[in-house]
Amino acid sequence: MRTTAPRPGPDLAGRGRLLLVVVALFAAALGAVLATAAPAGAHAALTGSDPQRGAVVAKAPDQVSLTFSEKVAMADGSVRVLDPAGKRADTGKTSDLGSNTYGVKLKPGLPDGTFTVAYQVVSADSHPIAGAFTFSIGAPSDTKVVLPDQEVGGGLVGTLYDTARYLAYAGFIVVVGGAAFVLGCWPRGAGVRPLQRLVVAGWLVLTGATLATLLLRAPYTGSGKLADAFDLAALGDVLQTKTGAALVSRLLLLAAAALFIAVLFGAYDKREDPKEKRDLAFGLAVGGGVVALGIAATWALAEHASTGVQAGLAMPVDVLHLVAVAVWLGGVGALLLCLYRAPLVDAWAVRRFSRVAFASVVVLAVTGLYQSWRQVGSWTALVETDYGQLLLVKVALVVVLVGIASVSRRWTGRIAAEAGGLAPEAAAAAVVEQRGRTAATSTATAATTTTGKATGKASSRKKKPVAVAHSSRTGAATGRATGKTTDTATDTATDKATGGTTGGTTEADSGKAGPGKTDPAKSSPGKTGPVKSGPGKPAGDDKRAAQLARQRAAMDAAREKRVRDADPHRSGLRRSVLAEAGVAVVLLAVTTALTTTEPGRTVEEAENTASSAQRAAGPVKLEVPFDTGGRDGKGTVRLELTPGRTGSNDLHVYANRPNGSAFDLPEVKVAFTLKAKDVGPLPVAPDRIATGHWSATGVQVPMAGKWKVAVTVRTSDIDQVTLDKNVQIG
Repeated sequence: MRTTAPRPGPDLAGRGRLLLVVVALFAAALGAVLATAAPAGAHAALTGSDPQRGAVVAKAPDQVSLTFSEKVAMADGSVRVLDPAGKRADTGKTSDLGSNTYGVKLKPGLPDGTFTVAYQVVSADSHPIAGAFTFSIGAPSDTKVVLPDQEVGGGLVGTLYDTARYLAYAGFIVVVGGAAFVLGCWPRGAGVRPLQRLVVAGWLVLTGATLATLLLRAPYTGSGKLADAFDLAALGDVLQTKTGAALVSRLLLLAAAALFIAVLFGAYDKREDPKEKRDLAFGLAVGGGVVALGIAATWALAEHASTGVQAGLAMPVDVLHLVAVAVWLGGVGALLLCLYRAPLVDAWAVRRFSRVAFASVVVLAVTGLYQSWRQVGSWTALVETDYGQLLLVKVALVVVLVGIASVSRRWTGRIAAEAGGLAPEAAAAAVVEQRGRTAATSTATAATTTTGKATGKASSRKKKPVAVAHSSRTGAATGRATGKTTDTATDTATDKATGGTTGGTTEADSGKAGPGKTDPAKSSPGKTGPVKSGPGKPAGDDKRAAQLARQRAAMDAAREKRVRDADPHRSGLRRSVLAEAGVAVVLLAVTTALTTTEPGRTVEEAENTASSAQRAAGPVKLEVPFDTGGRDGKGTVRLELTPGRTGSNDLHVYANRPNGSAFDLPEVKVAFTLKAKDVGPLPVAPDRIATGHWSATGVQVPMAGKWKVAVTVRTSDIDQVTLDKNVQIG
C-alpha cells in the first residue's frame, strides 16, 4: 500500500507564520526596551573605599571600609589588609557598617608604607567576586605582597561547579519535560519503559548535581581547594547562606518529585477505570506543577533575578522562563526517545506536543525579553560585553531551534493529515500486514505443491506417527509433516505477520486410522495437553517453552521495528527532532555560561562610573585675589594642581600684581584640609622657580572629596594674609 501525504493544512501554515511573527516581535521589542532601559544591578561591584585606591594618608586609619553596589555576603577573613612585608595588618573581624559598606579593623602601631587590601565576597546573586587595591601610610613604598593568579571561582573547583550547574539544568529539563509529555500529551507513555528510564535518569542527575553543587559551594566561593568540599564547618557556613538554603530546599522538593514519579509510572499506569485515571491525572498535574515551580524557584531566588530593580516581578518571570524551557526542550527529548526506542507513538500525541511547544516558545519570548532588558540595558552593552555577546548567541540558537521546530510541525501536520484519517503508524501496520499476507500466500502455495508430492509417495510405504511439540505460551504447534499443510502454513504465516497466536493440529498420516485406535499425534485444535514427543518423555519441556517464548518476543520486537521503519513520515520527524535536541544541548550550555557571567548592565555602569570619575578628575585651578593691607599688598594668586586627583600631584602657584605683571612675593604657603574625613591640614611649601612662580612636586591627596585649600601670602615682613577656598579634588 502506497500513500501520498498532502501538504500541511491552513491551520499549520498559519501557526508557522505566527511563530515567525513572534520571533520578529521579540527582536523589535528587545531593541525598544534596550533603547529606553533604566539602571539596575546584578553582580556586585566595588564602588568606593576608605582609604581610597592609591591614596596616601598621613597616619594609619583605625579601619578599612569597602562599599559595594549591592549587598554582599561577607565572613570573617573576607577582607585582608597586608603590610609592605606581606603580613596581616587587620584583626580578621569584618562588620556591616550599613548602606552596603563593610569594614575591617586594623591593628595598632602600623608602619609607614604601601598596604594591600584584598577582598573576596559573594554577591547577592550567588556569584563570588574578588579584587585588591593599595593605599599608603606616610609615603608609598615597595611591597612584598603577591596575590594569587587564579581567578575566583576558577580552576578545577570552578570547572566542577559549572559542570554540576549544567547537569542540574539538564536534569530539571528532562524530569519536567518528560513528565509533562506523559501527562499532557501521551498518557499511554506512562507504561513505556524507555520513557520511564529517561525521567528517572533526569531525576537522578538533578539530585546528584544538586548535592555536588552544595558540597562544592564552600571551595568555589572560598579557598578554591577541592579538599574543602568535605569540610563540615565550611558546609555549615554554606547552609546559612541564601544559596545554601535554596539548594537544601531543592533537595526536599526532589524527594516530593520522587513520589510523583513513582505514582506516575506506577498507580497511574496501572489504573484501568477511565474516570479514576482522569482524576489521578488531574491530581498529578497539580502536584507535579507545584513541585516543578518550586524547583525552578530555587534558581530564581538565589541568582540574577533576586537582585536589581523589580526583583519581586523578576523572580516569578524567571520561574516561568525555566519551566517553559523544560516543557519545550524536555518534551523534545522525550519525543525523540519515543520515536527511536518506544512503541508506536499516537499521532494525536505528537500533534498535541506541537501545540504545547508552540505555547512554550511564546512564553519564552515574553519572559526572555524582560530578562534581557534587566540584564543588558543598552545596545552598547549588548554588543561590547561578554554577557551581551553570549545573549546574542543564545538568541541566534533559539531562532535556529524555532526554525527546526517549524519543520517538525510540518511533519506533524502530515501525520495528522494522513489519508483516510489514519496516522502513519496505522498505515505502516497495514503495509506490514499486507506484506505478511503476501508472504503467507506464497508459503502456502509452495507447501501445497510439496504436500501433493508427499501424498503420492505415502501410499507406497507406511509412516510412523510424528509427535507435535505445542507451546502453551505461544499457542503454536510444530511438526515435521502435516496432512493439512496448506491451511496450517497459511495460518502460521498470517500469525507471524499479524502478531496473533494460532493453535493447530498435525497428523502423521493423511490416510485412514484404524478403528478403535487413537493416533498419538492427533490433538484438538486450540487445545494443549500432555502431548508426548517420544516414548517416556513428557511434553511442554521447560527449556523448549522458554526458547519459544524468547522467539516470540524477538518476533514481536522485529514486527514493531518493521512497523516503525515502514512509517512514511516517522524518519523525517526523527531527523528534525534529533536536530532540535542537538541545538538544545548547545543552547543549554550557553544559558549556563550566561548565569555565571557578569551582566552587561553592571559592566557598563562600572565603566561609566570610572569614566565619570576620570572626567571629574583633572587639573584643579584656583584664582584668589588677596590684600595684605600694606603698601603694594594687593594682587592675585593662581593655583594649579595637576593631575588633580587622589595620589601624587604637582602644584604650581603664580602671583600677579593688579596690572598683570609677575609679583615676586617673599613667601607663599599652601595647606589642604578635608573636614568631612577629619584629614589635615596637610601643609605644602612650594619652592620658588622664577619671579612670581612657585612649584611643589609629590603633593599627596589621600582621598577624593571637597577639600579646603588655604593659601598664605606674605608681602612684607609684617604684612600677610591667609585665604581659604573649597574645591572638589578627585
